[in-house]
Amino acid sequence: MSQPVLLGLAGVAKFLGERLVFKNLDLEVGAGEVLMVVGVNGAGKTTLLRIMAGLARPSAGQVTSLVERRDMAFVGHQTFLYHEATALENLRFWTSLQGPGLTDSVLEQALSRVGLARFAQEQAGHFSRGMAQRLNLARVLCLAPKLLFLDEPDTGLDQRSRAMLADEIVQAPGTGRAVVWVSHHLERDMPLANRVLHLHKGRAAYLGPAKDFDASALAGEPAC
Repeated sequence: MSQPVLLGLAGVAKFLGERLVFKNLDLEVGAGEVLMVVGVNGAGKTTLLRIMAGLARPSAGQVTSLVERRDMAFVGHQTFLYHEATALENLRFWTSLQGPGLTDSVLEQALSRVGLARFAQEQAGHFSRGMAQRLNLARVLCLAPKLLFLDEPDTGLDQRSRAMLADEIVQAPGTGRAVVWVSHHLERDMPLANRVLHLHKGRAAYLGPAKDFDASALAGEPAC
């Protein structure tokens, strides 16, 4: 891998109770890479992303991250927002974790980009699912993480916000940001990926260039 490695997995395995989710996973994620993780429901995609992001522990193996926690961001089904805080207060808090916080003007611009400018002073707990996900996207835009994990991130997003997220992914190689991404819209999203990891029956059935992956292999796989 020509780019600096940001994250590495060696012999990683995960059990949920007595059920094996996956085992013997070895991979590296480099700066500027967009890695798409695919597989049927129950294959372990979300579990893997959570392990890679440090939100869950593997049952075996080692995860080595060269990126500090504050330089990672995770966008998934949980928004990680504080419901009692306003939209603007949420952004203030998250950006302050990286050091000196950004100005309210910058934060308000981020809210405007995701169509939430007029809700800046409203508590996040009152937001709809789509609005909460857009606020989560604004958080990521402000933090500009080095390593971004996306677990079906377009849930609840409108077309404009999905286009904005796609643009962030397209720009990743040029910024050195790495993206690890789970999407069920393979036909639409596969062209944005550099590599693909296909989880099947507890193992990496494919790990290689996105252009060489045959997505039709997923069609006949039963849900786990």
